[in-house]
Amino acid sequence: MTIDEIVLNTLREDIGEGDHTSLSTIPADASGKARLLIKEDGVLAGVDIARKVFSYTDSAITMEQFIADGTLVKKGDVVFEVSGPCIALLTAERTALNFMQRMSGIATQTRLLVDAIAGLPTRILDTRKTTPLLREFEKQAVRIGGGYNHRFGLFDMILIKDNHVDFAGGIAKAISACHEYMEENGLHLTVEIETRNLDEVKQVLEYGGVNRIMLDNFSFDMIRQAVTIIDRKYETEASGGINLQTIRQYADCGVDFISVGSLTHHISSLDMSLKVVKELKAVGE
Repeated sequence: MTIDEIVLNTLREDIGEGDHTSLSTIPADASGKARLLIKEDGVLAGVDIARKVFSYTDSAITMEQFIADGTLVKKGDVVFEVSGPCIALLTAERTALNFMQRMSGIATQTRLLVDAIAGLPTRILDTRKTTPLLREFEKQAVRIGGGYNHRFGLFDMILIKDNHVDFAGGIAKAISACHEYMEENGLHLTVEIETRNLDEVKQVLEYGGVNRIMLDNFSFDMIRQAVTIIDRKYETEASGGINLQTIRQYADCGVDFISVGSLTHHISSLDMSLKVVKELKAVGE
């Protein structure tokens, strides 16, 4: 499903047979202006999505943008002004805010983590722990916040996790099987494997056939040992319960990537609101 399709379906979900509150209280020919007001410091994300929401609600709505995505915003900042039919502005309001508040919350949390490891080469990754059907928006917000995207879905990368290893009968069998599968299906995908301890890391090094080794729930000392024995033969990724308080210590261990599921599944939306800035007026007055 494309971004445009998701926006349209979200509007259909909210509007249904019509915005009866606005239709019943606002003159049909009334036009006006509203502004997007920031109520909490953070990183802005989702302006382009909001633009789509307003445009799809009524093509007569125009937007004047003052602040770009990725900008650090403060309480009181005005991001944009939208002008057009008042009913359409009110109908689009909540959907536009829902997208922007969540995306800005994700971008803000991502920036905090990115800033926490400033000066180190380690990159912050998201995961597939996203809201169903909103993955593209949430991963876009991670990029806006300065992070990087892990695989988008199950189709664009092979990630052999602990359950795959156990069901396959071991690390060597799992890696071998995935390469046979790719050859049979004409696929050329990046292969990553999750390891649970140093012994599994050594098994991967002995067999090979991967691009990246995930070090899941390793202690700092274990990560340092793993990075040493991997010796840049493969990319390394730390994961498992990593947060703002610990991320610098993980990055200091020398891993190439740190994946943080909470970027998209455990965040607070950034507070903002849409406020009318002009008196309502009827067309022709």
